[in-house]
Amino acid sequence: MTKKTVERFSVEMLQVLDEKGKVDKKLAPKLAEKELLEMYRWMVLCRLFDRKAFSLQRQGRIGTYAQHEGQEATGIGVAMAMKKEDFLFPSFRENHALACRGMPMENLFMYWGGDERGSIAPQGVNCFPTSIPVGTHMLHAVGFSWGEKLRKNRTVAVTFFGDGATSEGDFHEAMNFAGEFQTPTVFVCSNNSYAISIARGKQTRSKTLAQKAFAYGFEGVQVDGNDALGVYAVASRAIENARNGKGPTMIEAVTYRIGDHTTSDDASRYRPKEEVEYWKKRDPIDRFAKYLHGEKILDARAEKEILAKATIKVEEAVRKYESAKPQLPSDIFGHMFAQAPKVLKMQEEYLEKLLGEGKNAE
Repeated sequence: MTKKTVERFSVEMLQVLDEKGKVDKKLAPKLAEKELLEMYRWMVLCRLFDRKAFSLQRQGRIGTYAQHEGQEATGIGVAMAMKKEDFLFPSFRENHALACRGMPMENLFMYWGGDERGSIAPQGVNCFPTSIPVGTHMLHAVGFSWGEKLRKNRTVAVTFFGDGATSEGDFHEAMNFAGEFQTPTVFVCSNNSYAISIARGKQTRSKTLAQKAFAYGFEGVQVDGNDALGVYAVASRAIENARNGKGPTMIEAVTYRIGDHTTSDDASRYRPKEEVEYWKKRDPIDRFAKYLHGEKILDARAEKEILAKATIKVEEAVRKYESAKPQLPSDIFGHMFAQAPKVLKMQEEYLEKLLGEGKNAE
C-alpha cells in the first residue's frame, strides 16, 4: 500500500495599504489620481448615507436597517473594479456597492422605507434587488452568469454575502455549480467576524473562508477588506479572469461592521468594546485618506469640500424619497415578471378591493 498527496492548496492574504496609510507600490493597482479621488468620494458619500439611514430609522422614517459602516472599502473597491455591463447581486449590506454601481440613493431610502419602487434599477444600471434571505441570491448570480456564458457574452456576475452565508446550503450549491460549469461568477464574502451574534470561529473550523473555494475546483483568495486598493486589485483580477473564461473566484474580504447587525440588534451583548475600538483604529476611510494626503492627492480643504458635497447629495436623496407619491398596489406586484402570472393578478385585484372597501368604510 502506498500513500500520496492528491492535492495541495494555499490561500494568499493580500494587503496593499496598511493601517498607517503606507502602500506597497509593487502590489498597488495602477489607478490615476482622478480614480483614487473618485474611490475616496464614494467611500465618504456612502458612509454619510449609512449614518443618515440609521438616523432616519431611529426617527421612524424608514424601517429596520442594516448598517455597513466600516465595510466601505470592500463594497466600493469591488464595485469600481466592475465594468458597466457586469451585474451585481447584493445582500442586505451592500448599499455602498449599489450606490457606486448607479442605484440612486433615494431608491435605497425607498427600499428601506418599505417602498417596492426602491428595488427598481434605472435602465442601464445592472443591479439585482437586495436579498434579505441569507445566501439565496448567490444561486441567482450563478444561474445568471451561466446564462451569459451560454449566450457567449462576456458579462460577469458579482455577488456579495457575509461570513454567516458560508454556513448555508445555498452557498455550497452555488459554489459547486459555479465550479463545475466554470461560470463567470465572482463570490465576495464580506467577513465581518459575526453572523448576527455568532462569532466566525463558532460556525466553522476552517482557518479561512476562502479555502472553501478549493473544494469546488476554483481559486479562493483573502484580502484585507479595509484596504480599498487591495480589494480593488483582487477584484479586478477575479473579474477579468471570469470575463476571459477562466471561471469563478471567491474573495474573502476580512473586514468589520462597526454598528449592530441591524437596527433591531444590540451588538454590545456579544461583542467586547475593546474589539470594536480595535477595528475603529483600522477604519478604511481614515486609512485611505492618510494615503491620499501622503501622496499630495488630497488636502484638508479638498477633504472638507468632498464632505460638504456628499452631505448635500444625501440630504437631496432624503428629500426625493420623502416627497415621492405613495406607492400603489401595482407597485408591489408589477416588477417581478415581464408578464405577471394569473395568481399575482388575482392578489393585486383582491388587495385593491380591500383598500377600496377601507376607503368606503371611512
